[in-house]
Amino acid sequence: MVIPMYPKIEIDRSKCTVPFDCKRCLQICPQAVFDVRPIKMTRLVETDRKEPGAYQLFALYRDKCTGCDQCVVVCPVDALRVIC
Repeated sequence: MVIPMYPKIEIDRSKCTVPFDCKRCLQICPQAVFDVRPIKMTRLVETDRKEPGAYQLFALYRDKCTGCDQCVVVCPVDALRVIC
């Protein structure tokens, strides 16, 4: 049985603090690997997308990653690393 090998995507969340406001990796990724989810939620209050730490970036569809490194190139804070 062959186990598929997917690229490992490392996200430095201490650098990527406002991913929903930036969205560069989301826009450039041809495979739509990334997703941004709210971490801080208050009932009946809209989460501020510019608040550091309110949202986090996830490589939700890592199995779709081709290792093109476009996300690494466009990240303004060097928070991404793709290891093939």
